[in-house]
Amino acid sequence: MEAYALGPARRGRRRTWAAGSLLSWAAIFLFISAFLVRVPSSVGHLVRLPRAFRLTKDSVKIVGSTSFPVGNRTAQITSTGSLVFQNFEESMSGIYTCFLEYKPTVEEIVKRLQLKYAIYAYREPHYYYQFTARYHAAPCNSIYNISFEKKLLQILSKLLLDLSCEISLLKSECHHVKMQRAGLQNELFFAFSVSSLDTEKGPKPCTDHNCEPSKRLFKAKNLIERFFNQQVEILGRRAEQLPQIYYIEGTLQMVWINRCFPGYGMNIQQHPKCPECCVICSPGSYNPRDGIHCLQCNSSLVYGAKTCL
Repeated sequence: MEAYALGPARRGRRRTWAAGSLLSWAAIFLFISAFLVRVPSSVGHLVRLPRAFRLTKDSVKIVGSTSFPVGNRTAQITSTGSLVFQNFEESMSGIYTCFLEYKPTVEEIVKRLQLKYAIYAYREPHYYYQFTARYHAAPCNSIYNISFEKKLLQILSKLLLDLSCEISLLKSECHHVKMQRAGLQNELFFAFSVSSLDTEKGPKPCTDHNCEPSKRLFKAKNLIERFFNQQVEILGRRAEQLPQIYYIEGTLQMVWINRCFPGYGMNIQQHPKCPECCVICSPGSYNPRDGIHCLQCNSSLVYGAKTCL
């Protein structure tokens, strides 16, 4: 779709905005102004979208000027000729062109200037910690292993409740492991992830800088490490026989993982100012899953493609 807007910034000047694609979403404002200075032929801008955003298939055509308001709430033309987006949606990404007409003096002919802007929606990566740990276990067909697994997840979830972080079990397997001196023994292999929730969805709304996902995840990591270290300390102080199920010291491992949402990817060559941003995939590319790169797809003609059709 195309969007056109006429806006006289000053007497004798006229600006026309044309765009390749448009839409709208949550309280994001983008100000784009064209000035009579020497600028690159194309300037890139990133517009952040909220984590809970979902793509819609609605298309919008915008026509307006400072004297004739735009006919919807997604864009406005200011008195200085700036194009202002409100509630930016991912399919509003595209190439925007500003046509500026002006006369330096009354005697001179009309001069025209054309500026192009590449606007890309972006989202913060979906980053999280992935943990693995091993426990000495009951026989692999024992119901005690299943009940222990549920109890462990309940304890970890309660531990991170105030941080608005979520524990997700990725894998739980029981294996017979041959030890050099102890012979065969049963071990539980746990893999779980810890990710941050939106603070407004948590039990305690939070607004300061400590609510940043990275800060909350770092605190969650420290709490989990302390929890497993305490298990080792408690076992070391036991005088009686070890329990049937217990944590095996030194087996807790963790890794920091970055992922982009489907339809987004990282590209340091195309977006050098924000190399770790998950930017919407341009036409000719797509990302079907939670990878970090947009894959080539010549038949993809839209921004944010999740399939190659």
